[in-house]
Amino acid sequence: MKEVKLLDVDGNVNMESKGLGDTIEKITTVTGIKAVADKIPGGCGCGKRKDKLNEMFPYKK
Repeated sequence: MKEVKLLDVDGNVNMESKGLGDTIEKITTVTGIKAVADKIPGGCGCGKRKDKLNEMFPYKK
């Protein structure tokens, strides 16, 4: 199984999800869906969607 490391805005490895949006991003990255979505002309809106889902469904600490 291949390990996927997501980086935060500073380039540091960030494996802890802040909310549902981060978890969905990890799943789509591993399955290859994100690579396809990133090729959509004009963007797919993944970043905005991820932020909104993290805001709506945050993980409590």
